[in-house]
Amino acid sequence: MNIREVILDFMREQAYKPMDINELARIFAISKRELKTFKKTLKSMEKDGQIVKTRTEYYGIPERMGLILGKLQGHSKGYGFVIPDDGSVDIFIPISGMNGAMNGDKVIAKITKEKIPGKKCEGEIIRIIERANKTTIGTYENSRNFGFVVPDDKRMFQDIFIPKSEKHDAETGDIVIVEITQWPEKRRNPEGKIVEILGKKGDKGIDILTVIKKYNLPEEFPPKVLNYAENIDEKIPEEEYKRRKDLRDLRMVTIDGEDAKDLDDAVSIQKNEKGNYVLGVHIADVSNYVKENSSLDKEALKRATSVYLIDRVIPMLPKKLSNGICSLNPKEDRLTLSCLMEINNEGKVINYEISESIIRTNERMTYTDVTKILRDNDEELINKYDYLVEDFKMMEDLCNILHKRRMNRGAIDFDFQECKIILDEIGKPVEIKPYERAIANRMIEEFMLVCNETIAEHMYWANAPFVYRIHEDPDEEKLMHFNEFAHNLGIAVKWTKEIHPKVLQEVIEKVKGKKEEVVINTLLLRSLKQAKYAPECVGHFGLAARYYCHFTSPIRRYPDLIIHRIIKEYINGKIDEGRSKKLEKSVQYASSQSSDMERLADDAEREVDDLKKAEYMSYRIGEEHEGIISSVTNFGMFIELPNTIEGLVHISSLDDDYYVYDEAHLCLIGERTKNIYRLGDNVKIRVSKVDLDARDVYFDLVKEKDEENEAVNENEYEVTPIESFEEDNF
Repeated sequence: MNIREVILDFMREQAYKPMDINELARIFAISKRELKTFKKTLKSMEKDGQIVKTRTEYYGIPERMGLILGKLQGHSKGYGFVIPDDGSVDIFIPISGMNGAMNGDKVIAKITKEKIPGKKCEGEIIRIIERANKTTIGTYENSRNFGFVVPDDKRMFQDIFIPKSEKHDAETGDIVIVEITQWPEKRRNPEGKIVEILGKKGDKGIDILTVIKKYNLPEEFPPKVLNYAENIDEKIPEEEYKRRKDLRDLRMVTIDGEDAKDLDDAVSIQKNEKGNYVLGVHIADVSNYVKENSSLDKEALKRATSVYLIDRVIPMLPKKLSNGICSLNPKEDRLTLSCLMEINNEGKVINYEISESIIRTNERMTYTDVTKILRDNDEELINKYDYLVEDFKMMEDLCNILHKRRMNRGAIDFDFQECKIILDEIGKPVEIKPYERAIANRMIEEFMLVCNETIAEHMYWANAPFVYRIHEDPDEEKLMHFNEFAHNLGIAVKWTKEIHPKVLQEVIEKVKGKKEEVVINTLLLRSLKQAKYAPECVGHFGLAARYYCHFTSPIRRYPDLIIHRIIKEYINGKIDEGRSKKLEKSVQYASSQSSDMERLADDAEREVDDLKKAEYMSYRIGEEHEGIISSVTNFGMFIELPNTIEGLVHISSLDDDYYVYDEAHLCLIGERTKNIYRLGDNVKIRVSKVDLDARDVYFDLVKEKDEENEAVNENEYEVTPIESFEEDNF
């Protein structure tokens, strides 16, 4: 146990009362010679937020002093929320309690008002541990005596003042990167200097570039990383052919999207003499080329994931590897890690083998073509791939068996509609269409899931350091809130003390195909915790899986890459006690870094999608569309269109009545007409306005003329009293 842990354990003891440095030094028998180092340790722990020093210079841990350590989430109106590190409930911070903290800062807050029904507890920022935004992106505006930058991130509600001497040729309307030189105080805006001019708003590609810069995503690989990659020998050494399992005669294919270039998984299928399926999942052996602690490995860990931004990819590995020697291109020898699983007709893996292998894929198939063969009986494709058709049919059968087994054990299968955004040559969105989750997509999904589970269980019983993909049990309070909402919709949920995923799966089945489906699925998803990477195997709630990991995408995810290394070392008997200790540290850091970078990538990808969706709708002002009410709030309702775009109908635009928000039933009710807008209702809208800066789309409701004529007399409105919601089954 190191000195930090000893200090923390001591301060957590019930009898501990805050002490100054001299008292602590006496307790820990710190000599005069060691005092300087001890002070440094305390200062470092204070900086990390592990301990707090009071104004009277007494030390303690935040939780014992009624303080909360967390991350500040700002709001455009100036207030914010502290998201506690320990996963407890958020704390509302009014404008008066922000005390110069900015969005994303790591802070310590104290509670000033306890929680009351319907309101969060309120607090004040008392210390800023770490600033999140040393630079930010925004639009420069000039004025006579100074300039200022309006941040793109609306959660940074203050403009940044720029002295004339620090504007560096920036002109009004330029998109710039500004470095903050003076942090805000209670009544003073932050100050900064322009460090880069990106271009003018509206320039080709400037919008996506802005997001890349905002999230500090790497645009290029450092020269030494590229040099390392260039010097990798593409030729497979003779000794690898000798020592690996040779699977080049085994018929196998890759199945990916049309535009995929990093093909890291291939699949094979057979039936053995017992009538069981033998499913092979063969994954590119990236770890053979990315050596531990090399410059390439360090850069891959830093990035931790590839980021997909519509028309461009920010890869985890240089193209030479991702699209070249690690990509399982057809009819080329490739090094892989293979998992061959014997699966019976109930979908149970009864035997498996994990080995270093060498393969040669037969074809590079696409989801579209395999779906056309299986679902549409496309004659041309059936003739072209006649020698693979029986394999595809066998894969379809196995997919259905595996899916049934997963559903029977209680896995939650959200069927959210995702969309594909198509840009033209100048980056303008020309089409947005839903992705089809067809049979070929589902086949690969099921095969990767069963492979990931098999690998995770094997390594769990091997008792080796490992990176698991975990999904912790949901928060009880959030689930009770969801239960109330489902009850108000007339959906009965059989709650037990310990919630099993099967209970939630039954809810999803109940609403399948109904107008409430999207709403229930969305609210249920928000009630669950986010999946993450961890060195401890605590299971995956959503998949109802005891063991789970990510093994199948080492080209684009670092956890997959590090566990490939560990698996290879384990099957070759190279993990001794010393190596195990070293790996424990590696998997701890890789888990934390990969989880953080995954969140960052998700945020960046979502923001790029939102800005292109908003731009797409900006060309369609005045158009009318059918949609579904996907969310209801006290300021209006959100309508989702079939292409997955959401827009707000603001309550002020509902001009036929005054509408009251019913939070319990999530609906808006007309005071006079008793007209009700419920979640899941189908409505017709007209696109009225788009705010490109905020990525917001606004709609107006369109009333059919015959509806309007029928509703001339208010007595002719259908009245649905709130009390009857339950008996009408909503």
